[in-house]
Amino acid sequence: MSDHPMSRDRVHRTCDVAIIGGGPSGLAAAMELKRLGAGRVVVLEREAQAGGIPRHCGHPPFGLLSHKRLMTGPSFARLIVREALDAGVEILPRATVMGLHPGGKVDVSHPDGSFTMQARRVLMATGVRETPRSARLVSGTRALGILNTGALQGMVYLKNLAPFRRPLIVGSELVSLTAVFTCRRAGIRPVAMIEPSARPIMPWQLHQVVRALGVPLRLKTQIDSILGHGRVEAVRLRVADGSTLEMACDGVLFTGRFTPESSLARSSHLSIDAGTGGPLSDQFGRCSDPAFFATGNLLRPVEHHEWCWREGKSAARWILQDMNGELPEGETLRLRVSAPIRFCMPQLLVRGAQGGMGQVQLRVAQPVRGRLCASDGENLLWARNVRAMPEQRILIPTAPLLKARRGGDILIRFA
Repeated sequence: MSDHPMSRDRVHRTCDVAIIGGGPSGLAAAMELKRLGAGRVVVLEREAQAGGIPRHCGHPPFGLLSHKRLMTGPSFARLIVREALDAGVEILPRATVMGLHPGGKVDVSHPDGSFTMQARRVLMATGVRETPRSARLVSGTRALGILNTGALQGMVYLKNLAPFRRPLIVGSELVSLTAVFTCRRAGIRPVAMIEPSARPIMPWQLHQVVRALGVPLRLKTQIDSILGHGRVEAVRLRVADGSTLEMACDGVLFTGRFTPESSLARSSHLSIDAGTGGPLSDQFGRCSDPAFFATGNLLRPVEHHEWCWREGKSAARWILQDMNGELPEGETLRLRVSAPIRFCMPQLLVRGAQGGMGQVQLRVAQPVRGRLCASDGENLLWARNVRAMPEQRILIPTAPLLKARRGGDILIRFA
């Protein structure tokens, strides 16, 4: 099922809420806004069809919590698009937002012509992307057969193509297991999965699934360079003792190391958090320009679709509160972290505010075990013993943090 594109004379250059991104978080927010009577809600989706990343994931489980049904990604995407259209949400596909301006104004490029849209509020839900080869600084030839998981899924599930037969998988995050499932769907048999750390990033039980599927996992191993003329022929790997070895393969699949799709926000007037790479926000998803909100994986890399779905619905309620003048304002507390913590989200807390996310979310850069503390100088606000792996969600309740003294930062660290 395709979206219902707006013809040129139906493009509304003003709306109550403009939502940038038509994935699970954006569509959930759009439907909730319509349910709550927010007025005109327009989803600006740069692809030809809305639905987000699930469109490319031809495997379950999708929809178990949000819809109490077990679906593949494409089925889930079609369902939520249909639900949004039935709710009265206007979806404009092939609409690329080129610029953000103070007060809720966005520049849009569309095949029918460019225009500027003025919204009372703008919700950014542009999601995440995997780190490509270029950003990982992997040397070697520019041969065919080098992809990330998203590109592989698009080729397998949307185009019924197999870009290689014996690739090497780089990374051991949860998405790396998804890559293995996608390969099996297309008759592709990876030669190995490599991980530079001493332990896989995915949970131990899932790591055993990878082995059971016939993909050996090499730990303390990283890719040094890619070899081949025209097409990938082999890779040079660097192992723990510093030596190198060559492994024959016909492709390289880079997985994980997600980063928010924040190029639009970065090129705008909005403040960016150095830790997450996404926009700086408070516990209501409100950005440095209060006409702009953010939700879903733009706020942090990375959460599953059900989490983003719930977060999108919550963001809709906060936006409507804000439009009605009911969202708390006032002094904000700045949250900061120290290594090995990579980031926290949100980074700002409105003092004395009720509601909002209710929890601060953290990620660590390496396996860690210790006492996690939050303090405003000498005053300990919260502490708990924590054992966590990279990419594992760590949550701190916001209630004790809101008791911090005025005018000070809150530092979150391992004691």
